[in-house]
Amino acid sequence: MATIFDRLKEKLSERYELERELGQGGMATVFLAKDLRHDREVAIKVLHPELSASIGAERFEREIKLAAKLQHPNILGLYDSGAADGLLYYVMPFIKGESLRDRLEREGQLPIDDAIGIVLEVAEALGYAHAAGIVHRDIKPENILLSGGHALVADFGIARAASEAGAQKLTQTGMAVGTPVYMSPEQAVGDHVGPTADLYSLGCVLYELLAGEPPFLAKSAQALMARHAMEAVPSVRIVRNTVPEEVEDAIFASMAKVPADRPQTAAQFMELLGLPMGATASRRATIRHTASRRVPTGISRSYEVVLPWWRKPWALAAALLVVAAGAFGAWKAFAGSPSAGMSDAELARARKIAVLYFGYPEANPELAPVADGLTEALIGSLRSARLDVISRNGVLPYRGTKATVDSIAERLQVGTLVRGSIAPEGDHIRVTTWLVDADGNDQGDRANFLIHQDSLGAAEAKLVEEASRELRSQLGLTLVAEARARTGNQAAWRLLQRGEKARNDAEQVLTDPERAGPLLAQADSSLEKAALADPAWVDPVLVRGEVALQRAQISPVTEKLQWIDAGLQLAAQALKIEDRNARAVALRGSLEYEKWRVMSPKSPAETAERAELLKQAEADLQNATTDDPLLASAYATLSRLLYEKKDVHTAFARARDAYNADRFLANSAAILDRLFFGAYDTEQFASAAGWCAEGERRFPRSPAFTRCRLWLMLAPDAKRDVPEAWRLAAKLDSLYQSRPDSIRRYQASYARILVGGAIGKKVGGAPSPLVDSARRVLDRARPDARTDPTHELTGYEGVMRAQIGDLDEAIALFKEYIAFNPDHSFSYGQDIHWWYRDLRDKPAFNALVNRRR
Repeated sequence: MATIFDRLKEKLSERYELERELGQGGMATVFLAKDLRHDREVAIKVLHPELSASIGAERFEREIKLAAKLQHPNILGLYDSGAADGLLYYVMPFIKGESLRDRLEREGQLPIDDAIGIVLEVAEALGYAHAAGIVHRDIKPENILLSGGHALVADFGIARAASEAGAQKLTQTGMAVGTPVYMSPEQAVGDHVGPTADLYSLGCVLYELLAGEPPFLAKSAQALMARHAMEAVPSVRIVRNTVPEEVEDAIFASMAKVPADRPQTAAQFMELLGLPMGATASRRATIRHTASRRVPTGISRSYEVVLPWWRKPWALAAALLVVAAGAFGAWKAFAGSPSAGMSDAELARARKIAVLYFGYPEANPELAPVADGLTEALIGSLRSARLDVISRNGVLPYRGTKATVDSIAERLQVGTLVRGSIAPEGDHIRVTTWLVDADGNDQGDRANFLIHQDSLGAAEAKLVEEASRELRSQLGLTLVAEARARTGNQAAWRLLQRGEKARNDAEQVLTDPERAGPLLAQADSSLEKAALADPAWVDPVLVRGEVALQRAQISPVTEKLQWIDAGLQLAAQALKIEDRNARAVALRGSLEYEKWRVMSPKSPAETAERAELLKQAEADLQNATTDDPLLASAYATLSRLLYEKKDVHTAFARARDAYNADRFLANSAAILDRLFFGAYDTEQFASAAGWCAEGERRFPRSPAFTRCRLWLMLAPDAKRDVPEAWRLAAKLDSLYQSRPDSIRRYQASYARILVGGAIGKKVGGAPSPLVDSARRVLDRARPDARTDPTHELTGYEGVMRAQIGDLDEAIALFKEYIAFNPDHSFSYGQDIHWWYRDLRDKPAFNALVNRRR
């Protein structure tokens, strides 16, 4: 060790003054050092020589660069890395605390709340890293540091670099990738390793924190890996019966032998423990897992993925005892109800439901509207009963597809699916419904009933009754859904279904107005006839108004007002039929907001009218969401409106409500973008990074979720990464490749303005050494008036100039921007946006801020 110390001390003497060894592990030795340039203590971790030789400097640098991009409160950051005299090293903050291993050795077992609080923080860090495509591969107590009452995960990237060096080379050097005590079965045999491998290791860690020893021990690494692969996880409650059952369930689930049987994300693992992603920082101190169990809600609405009850060790043992004893009566009591024997987490997973669009014979296409209508009636009724049912928006993409049930369940993250079919039978229609689990296995009997062709509207009530009965029987649900009152007019009911089917068809091609327009017109025609057939029925009028809003949104500017006014008339008509209809109030508010956006006032009277429209729209949307919290689209529009008013905090909360109510809204990409900027503008950068990653995961081809990564590089503590900034700009160029030339030019300038800011911004208050390069990038990125007629990019360049320290230039650009955008505000609520803080002492800037007071 002295040799390594001396070699490193000599080679790094210009940058670091090595003081002493802090410790060593299976892969590396850690030294305490002084960073001479910044006058601070740091920890330098040096890979053992044989591992350094196996990995190689190039691979090591590549993986460290990926890990260095992780910016999270529960991840230990990286300052520097490199190679010195053949030794690979990286530099981290020196944490004046202890490792989780130190605490375990001192205390043996941790208090339950402490153990869970630490694991939740580690899970948050892993969720953030996994969203960025990085798997740790070596989660263990030694790599979890404790400082200031919080957990920090260290050593991202090292195990991956070791893995990429090749199993054969590592075997030859006697090195292990990962730590066998905490290693998943697939990692042990060299199979593909994904996020679930980290969750397996975290489950092992949680077990050890509670039990005082790991779940498996053996005399050799090979024997230990075999136990992980072959043996059932022991019950932690046998060792410590005060551990809540749901905590043990979370351990069993995370340590499933097959990766697909584990929670698939850190958020799912956290919900098994009773807390959603993003909530640990403020609530860790109040966690009490012996309190009443619940399915939590939070900024990331996730779904549990757990072991089937029969795969758990305790259930298997119980079943064997029952068989051995021949106790049929006991077995009947245990298994008589399909939900009996399930843990809380398993039952919560099973109670997440998707109703798939009903099938019908291809030879009877006239039944398609009936199938759609019955499906959507059932979805609406079950959701109105507050069951956890995927919205129509979520299942619509699978209407008529050949996707398998298990793949749909995986994408929608549900445990139970309701399936159905309709078929002609003489002058009747036979309706068949059944439940399947996430693997496509039938659950219970199939329900059949006949409805006469002339009374199909009555099928809705019968369908809801049958489905509710089966769900109650299979899952123990106590809420019984009721069909909403519809119409007794058979002609009106059929016409409404035709209109809704045409609207469904249109919604699948809304991005192509030439295809969507005729379908919406067809929908409107059928709906108008339905309203005439039964003037007392609100649904046709209401849906016509929603179609009018959609037609306004896809129409040229010159035609928008025509459809908005038509929609407002229909909303008023619907409210005459039902004066407290929340959906109609939401429709009116959405149309008022759309009209506010379209209007270009040319007189004080028009300006006053526009202001009143915005006020009324906000009131309507607020009232609608208060009366019906399931109106996700109303939450989304309200959020957008509030963001326009610069009420960022409330806009963020309403966007989160929209996403929680229905993450499959047609505009969910825009909602995620708003969630990103809501967190970003209010300096919640870790949360912003999470929303950016969620958007990129769900919408990888959306430029917004590449651009948000460039915006994150402007965050005050974000590390400067010039190559990555240019890579993101190049990716944005490719995403806009097929767009018109004017859009490509605008977006290219936009991306390069952000790159200029990322290159030249201050880090830790210190000026960038690349500020001259940043200025050249910004100068070349400046668009002409034809490319940026509203001078939006002028404003963005002003923001970048402020970040790099060109304050007078920034103010000049803001003056130019405000000349074209007089309504712009530099504040959010009572606060100046953090972009402009360096300008606060400039009288010229304060004059811009206060110009309207």
